[in-house]
Amino acid sequence: MLYVINGTDVADSLERRKGARPAHIARLEQLKAEGRLVVSGPCPAIDAEDPGEAGFTGSVIIAEFASLEDARAWADADPYIAAGVYENVVVKPFKKVLP
Repeated sequence: MLYVINGTDVADSLERRKGARPAHIARLEQLKAEGRLVVSGPCPAIDAEDPGEAGFTGSVIIAEFASLEDARAWADADPYIAAGVYENVVVKPFKKVLP
């Protein structure tokens, strides 16, 4: 089943994000290689493709996991959590309708 993982950043998270990004991306690349990643990306803090120093307010990941518990465990192990990037993370089942 698909699950949406929505992480909300702490204030002034940009430097923490930069430091943890390679490990964060490596985990997403693994999901992609396994054919389980639907979409992932950050939410810019301003209405711009590259928000620069404004940074990001969070991230969204939609991926396939065997269960809600597995999705939560995967999210809990995210390097952004260990680095203090995320203030909170919500994991919910997701039903893709379109496209």
